[in-house]
Amino acid sequence: MPTNRFQRTRDDHSREIAEDYVELIDSLIEQVGEARAVDMADRLGISHVTVSKTIQRLQRDGYVTSQPYRSIFLTQKGTDLAHSARARHILVHDFLIALGVDEENAEADAEGIEHHVSGQTLDAMRKLLRNRTA
Repeated sequence: MPTNRFQRTRDDHSREIAEDYVELIDSLIEQVGEARAVDMADRLGISHVTVSKTIQRLQRDGYVTSQPYRSIFLTQKGTDLAHSARARHILVHDFLIALGVDEENAEADAEGIEHHVSGQTLDAMRKLLRNRTA
């Protein structure tokens, strides 16, 4: 059995955390003007310590800038990742709605699927949705 499938899943899980965080940071900045670790912890239902450790990793990876007790900001790399993840989420959500999935389940399912779907599958979803509206 090829191991690349398992490696892809591990990579997807690691990227999923980064994408969820940068999406949330982008959303908080858009909604309230700033992203703070305490607000992220509240929204994610996790500890402030967990958020802080993840923010440190995101900073190391070049997605965010932050200083203790200050707001968190996205770098261009982080902004690009947030917008890409949001676009995938919308596409998967719209695809599930087109299949007849109700709004609540489409939203919840899209949150998981968006991180693990291949580019080829996204292209197929996009094509099917375009053909449906044409």
